[in-house]
Amino acid sequence: MTYTTLISAEQLQSLMASGAPLMVFDCSFELMQPAAGAQQYAQAHIPGAVYAHLDTHLSAKHGAPGAGGTLTAQEADQPASGGRHPLPSRERFATWLSSVGFANNMQAVVYDRQGANYCGRLWWMLKWAGHDAVAVLDGGLQAWQAADGAVRSGEEPAHFQSHFKLGAPLRTLATAGDVLARLGQPGQTVIDARAGARYRGEVEPLDPVAGHIPGALNRPFVDNIGADGRFKPAAVLRAEFEALLAGRDPATVVHQCGSGVSAVPNLLAMEVAGLGPTALFAGSWSEWCSDPARPVEK
Repeated sequence: MTYTTLISAEQLQSLMASGAPLMVFDCSFELMQPAAGAQQYAQAHIPGAVYAHLDTHLSAKHGAPGAGGTLTAQEADQPASGGRHPLPSRERFATWLSSVGFANNMQAVVYDRQGANYCGRLWWMLKWAGHDAVAVLDGGLQAWQAADGAVRSGEEPAHFQSHFKLGAPLRTLATAGDVLARLGQPGQTVIDARAGARYRGEVEPLDPVAGHIPGALNRPFVDNIGADGRFKPAAVLRAEFEALLAGRDPATVVHQCGSGVSAVPNLLAMEVAGLGPTALFAGSWSEWCSDPARPVEK
């Protein structure tokens, strides 16, 4: 069986016991303490899991500031997006997947300890790389341990290098230019995953400009998670998104947040609800507000 959205701890245990081709990725991260995720992984992780670091594995290297605050790459392959966490090129990402031994015939399972805030990035990137068999561990490491799943500390043995082949993208990457060109048109509905205070421009702890993309709707990504730490039931998610969209076509949705990471739980939740797939503006607010020519709303 192939898992493409969520997988429960019990389902992962069965999958591991079956011996099916599988790779588990621990994406734990702390935005204000970039080294904390690797430390958490070293303390306890699902046996065999590979650590995926948001800054070094799932983002392009930051280059020197360019015109209008954009990033200029200092390496041969240009990033695929701007913002504080620019996407690496698909080719660079495939090279990393190959280096950790991930192959096209494998099921990928991704998790973190932060309410799916960070592992969603790798879930989306694998879809973008043409790999559909990737699922988020519902409830993260906490759910795994609650289901009596084993954990291991320290490092894992290195994997033999594979040759991951890119496929046609299975998800849409929207650029700042795409969003700007369709601003205010019925063919685009922007959903902002940041907390309400940041969306309204009342506070801005990370980026130089406060506010939001004009016309964007607000759904903080934490609203997708229930009290048990798992994604809300599909029917609940569907009702909530339909209320937010208020008749707008789900196919027009473009998700964004601060830097393209925490927008993914909204995108995943829409797919769980049967309302996806939808697009991701990976550069998000950090790229949008870097150009003073782009409009801002408060």
